Amino acid sequence: MAKDFNVSLMAFVIFLVALPLPQPLLADSPPVAETEPAAFPRPLREKPAVIPERLLKGANAVMPSMIYGLDKLSTQYYIERYTTRSGRLWLNNTMANAQPYLAFIRREIDARNLPAELLYVPVIESGFVINAKSSSGAVGLWQFMRNSMGPFDMKITDWMDERMDFWKATIGALEKLQENHHVLGDWALALAAYNMGLGGVQRVIKQAGVKDYWKLSEQKHLKTETAVYMPKLLAVSHILTHPRQFGLPVIWTKDPQWMRIKADKPVDLRLVAEYADVDEKVLINANRELFYTVTPPDENYYLKVRAEDANKIAVTLARSDVIMIKYHIYTVKSGDTLSTLAKYYGVTVAQIMEHNHGVQPKTLKIGMRLVIPAFKDVPPYQGVIANEPLPAAFTGVHVVRQGETLWSIARIYGIRPETLAIINNMDLQDTLSIGRALKAPIKE
Repeated sequence: MAKDFNVSLMAFVIFLVALPLPQPLLADSPPVAETEPAAFPRPLREKPAVIPERLLKGANAVMPSMIYGLDKLSTQYYIERYTTRSGRLWLNNTMANAQPYLAFIRREIDARNLPAELLYVPVIESGFVINAKSSSGAVGLWQFMRNSMGPFDMKITDWMDERMDFWKATIGALEKLQENHHVLGDWALALAAYNMGLGGVQRVIKQAGVKDYWKLSEQKHLKTETAVYMPKLLAVSHILTHPRQFGLPVIWTKDPQWMRIKADKPVDLRLVAEYADVDEKVLINANRELFYTVTPPDENYYLKVRAEDANKIAVTLARSDVIMIKYHIYTVKSGDTLSTLAKYYGVTVAQIMEHNHGVQPKTLKIGMRLVIPAFKDVPPYQGVIANEPLPAAFTGVHVVRQGETLWSIARIYGIRPETLAIINNMDLQDTLSIGRALKAPIKE
């Protein structure tokens, strides 16, 4: 009898060991629409938190974490807070935002043998909103500042802000965390340094004479935002890897697998999606670092695409029989400037110059034809003379002399060269022959 019991017990243990580990929560709620990180949760107040009795009793029974601190009262406080009705709703929405990126981030973490809790840093940083922007100017899932992105192959141009490139920002953030850990030798301190800067944490350690995150926090050497950073992260990580335990739904979905394809010429993602017959919304959302739906004129830019779409998009990008970007063609008129044209067409002066080799603001010439990216659906620019009335009478005659142009002749009579060209049924680019008679107003 005892032998049979031992055999059954061993079989049960083997069954438990074989069970799959709990997976992160994936909700089917619609993504949060805000461009700012969600207001919830608010920072922990300075006054002592009231820890629920049931959490105090069960604190010693909490499952162990890869990063020390899950049993801390402040962590338990946030576990309680995030599992309220509003807390669960926020987590559902946040993980709906996270769904396109989780598999990629998890793969990068596993490849570097880093703590699994790092998967949830964007929950605390941005609510997994890809274009989140803080009041201090931090941007993206991982909330990079302008002065901190340089070493991690990210840049900001007229075309894009790569802090919103989930691929580059994830790799940059993990490298930054690894660097912090290499210097500080502790993951809690490394994450504190991610929040307040490596130099800031080193100064606090030196001033306090303590090299322990939790002691620095308890002794109030850390600012509030940093003091609650680890409790929040550990609480979120614990809840989302044990959703059933906290009454959260678990929805199994297929995580997208991402690849990168070189786009060595400017292309409009809307046209690429149309010709490749792929989901336009997915393609645009995967490349949210682009200010427009157009890739930059940079041979080193890579589009992020789903693995299932990669072959169709690669074939489409290689086509030479179709134009993958829409342009406005504009003929420069008197009074035009690159800045005026840029403002009207919704581009920058630099972008016009990039598409028109040799064009400079100071060398803009009347009659010059410009290629301008069609980022906005606007009618052709009419110029500053669109509504200018023609002179009442062109009863005079001007005979062209050597060296004269429409511009120089128009100045003689105080009119615009466009007006002179219209009256004489000419184009601004036409060449004037010596001796040609032009209609002109009577010169007073």
